[in-house]
Amino acid sequence: MTYRGHVRLRHGASMGSSWKPVQVTHILLPTGRHRLYFWAHGPEVLRYLAAESDDGRRYRVLDPLRPVLYHPSDRAARGAALPEEQPASPGVISNDSSMIYQLPDGTFEMYAVTLVAVPKEDPAYIAHDNAPGLVRVVDRYTSGDGLHFETRQRIIERDAADPVDQQFYHLSVTRTAKGCVGMLGHYRCEAQTMDLEWCFSPDGVKWQRPLRRAWLPRSAPPGPDCYGIYASNQLVYQDGKWHLFYTGVNSSHNGKHSYGKPRQVIMYATVDSIWA
Repeated sequence: MTYRGHVRLRHGASMGSSWKPVQVTHILLPTGRHRLYFWAHGPEVLRYLAAESDDGRRYRVLDPLRPVLYHPSDRAARGAALPEEQPASPGVISNDSSMIYQLPDGTFEMYAVTLVAVPKEDPAYIAHDNAPGLVRVVDRYTSGDGLHFETRQRIIERDAADPVDQQFYHLSVTRTAKGCVGMLGHYRCEAQTMDLEWCFSPDGVKWQRPLRRAWLPRSAPPGPDCYGIYASNQLVYQDGKWHLFYTGVNSSHNGKHSYGKPRQVIMYATVDSIWA
C-alpha cells in the first residue's frame, strides 16, 4: 500500500490489501525510528494501527490484529473477531477521531472520542445524526510505549452551560510554555456543523472552555468550509504567528445535504494569539 506516493507501508498476510490508511500522524521516536499512526478502513475493519520505519519512507505495520484502538463498527468490537484476533475490550473502543502525541518524558498521550448512548426520550438524542442515540465525548489515554494504553479518563463532555445538542468530535493539542491550547471539535448535532473551539489546560487533563463557541469562522454557503472545519493535530508557530492547516467541508456531517457537490479541501489560516 502507498500513502501519497511517498510513504510505503508493508503488511503481512493478516492485513488485507484493501485496507486504506487515513488520518495519518507521524512521530519521531527517541531511538531515531519513525512511527506512523493511522486509521485503517477495510471490509468489516475500522481500527487504529501503528507502523514503524528506519528511514521515514518504508514502514512496516506492527500488528494489524492487535491495534491501538477499535472503532465500534470493527468486527472485533462487534463480537465477530476472526479466530486469530482477540475481541476488543471496552477500554480500547473509540470513535475514529484520535490525536496522539509523545510527551517530553518519552511517554504518550492520546485524545480520542468515546460514544455514550442515550435513550430516545433524552433531549440529546438527535434522530437525523449519522449515529442517532450516541453522544460524542473526549477521553484522554496515556501509555509508556504508545502501543498499549494503560489509563483512560473522561476530560470533556457536555455540561449544563452547553446546548442540549452539543457534542465534541476531537481534541487537537498544542503544548506551549504557558500550558496546553486545545482545538476542540465543536459539533452542533442538530445543525450538523463542525467548528473549532479554543480550550485550555495546564496539564492536558483539566480543561477550561471560556468561549464555548467557534473561534475560526466558517465561510458563508456555498463556501468550501461552510458546513465544517476539522483541525490538524497541532498549530505551528513561525514568524510571530500561529499557523493552522485544516480540512474544510461543504456538506453536513450526516451527508444528507451539501452546497454543490460534496468535497473536502485543505485550507490555511493564521492567528496572532491563541490565548482567549
